[in-house]
Amino acid sequence: MSDIDIEHLRSWIGRTQQDEDLIAVRHARLMAATVNHPQAEALVAGAELPPLWHWLYFLEGQPADRLGRDGHPARGQFLPPVPLPNRMWAGGRVEFLAPVRLATQVRKTSTILRVEHKSGRSGDLVFVTVQHELAAPDGRPLLREEHDIVYKNKTPAPAAPPGGTRAPDTPPAAGGARRSLKPDSTQLFRYSALTFNGHRIHYDVDYCRTVEGYPDLVIHGPLLATLLAGFAAETGRRSLRHFNYRGLAPALIGDVLTLQADAESDDKLLLRAALDRGIVSMQAEAVLA
Repeated sequence: MSDIDIEHLRSWIGRTQQDEDLIAVRHARLMAATVNHPQAEALVAGAELPPLWHWLYFLEGQPADRLGRDGHPARGQFLPPVPLPNRMWAGGRVEFLAPVRLATQVRKTSTILRVEHKSGRSGDLVFVTVQHELAAPDGRPLLREEHDIVYKNKTPAPAAPPGGTRAPDTPPAAGGARRSLKPDSTQLFRYSALTFNGHRIHYDVDYCRTVEGYPDLVIHGPLLATLLAGFAAETGRRSLRHFNYRGLAPALIGDVLTLQADAESDDKLLLRAALDRGIVSMQAEAVLA
């Protein structure tokens, strides 16, 4: 029988927190080095921040005694105290309303929108959806997103990640774009440092195997989403208006990732990050400006 008190967890709905940050050029250039951004020299004051790079800012720096065993901030503060051991970045929906400019001050407001309890193959699942809104100092909206976090029980380390969608064996669509890359431990370390992400599944392989059940280090979900969003903007040769993404299966260190972008229409791209094991790790949809 489930011991999850969903009504108690739902009492967190409506909680908000605010923050302000400078969209620093130096931080963006460090990110450019981390993801091999092709136009790093263009990242100057006043330039538009690449899509999803706002995740490098508004960082929460809790002291060590306020962190959970997994390296995340202890639950029950802004996020509800979900009593399930594993936390993952499940997906989200982002609306780009106006450019976020480098070297400008931006305000962020975060609100708990939904808390849902479901059952999956591994048992209980709790989804927490958080809305984030970015605004200029004068109140002009810049970006709105909904971020889905999933909490679940530990599952045994499988030969291939469960719940993944196999990539079809059909050839690429005409005009489709493809790019392969292989994230390494240095890239994962740099991205964790840039986002002040203490989740141990990205750098502590013993913790991965013995506590959370992964056979190796896990590539960050937000890093995959950022790579797909940048690939969409590059392929479409336009800024993004909307970007919706969903994680399907963990990508592990050593996996070769193939970024895929296929045009559904003149202003819409369907995207995937596929693994060399025949699994789709993340799928997304981008609407171009």
